[in-house]
Amino acid sequence: MEDYKKEFIDFMVECNALKFGSFTLKSGRKSPFFMNAGAYVTGGQLKRLGEFYAKAVHANFGDDFDVFFGPAYKGIPLAVVTALAYSELYGKEIKYCSDRKEEKDHGADKGSLLGYKINDGDRVVIIEDVTTSGKSIEETYPKIKSQETVPGGIKIVGEIVSLNRMEKAPDSDKAALEVISEKYGFPARAIVSMNDVIEYLYTEGDKKIITDEIKKEMDSYYSLYGAK
Repeated sequence: MEDYKKEFIDFMVECNALKFGSFTLKSGRKSPFFMNAGAYVTGGQLKRLGEFYAKAVHANFGDDFDVFFGPAYKGIPLAVVTALAYSELYGKEIKYCSDRKEEKDHGADKGSLLGYKINDGDRVVIIEDVTTSGKSIEETYPKIKSQETVPGGIKIVGEIVSLNRMEKAPDSDKAALEVISEKYGFPARAIVSMNDVIEYLYTEGDKKIITDEIKKEMDSYYSLYGAK
């Protein structure tokens, strides 16, 4: 496992973005872990978060893109901090763009987009927090493609999220990121997967955060909901 992945796992735990215990998800499902990207709230945390995203983007997609698109609302600060970090780490200026939940009908920046206005010729990386079902991309993809004036004018290079929960997507035995890749034709990746998290925090981490009891609960959870 790359060092930046281990560091990111430690970072999630330190910031209380990743917790272990007993949690009831929005779906009503009981889960032995919980991921909350809203836990990154300080300047220092956001700076480091952007660096982790930038490293993962570079590792997965290289440099062949122009724009980071962050879906509203959580994706907006993620796209911004990733653009800042990418400039600092790799010396390349990447524009940021996000959608508005409600279109603005006045002013110089009216329209459905915030920040840079993507158009034909742009190559886009989508920046998200986490995906379980893959539902959010159903809204994001058409918003990006609607900016084209010719079919295929805008290329989506890929999507990056912080954590691949490795759970079955609705009506599938595959994980949401795999379903997204197959359906939309671009790679969907994560900084780390729950397999990485379990491997590191159960067997390699300095502190055994995932105890034998938690590991048993995780195994039981994934026997029911884990992707194949």
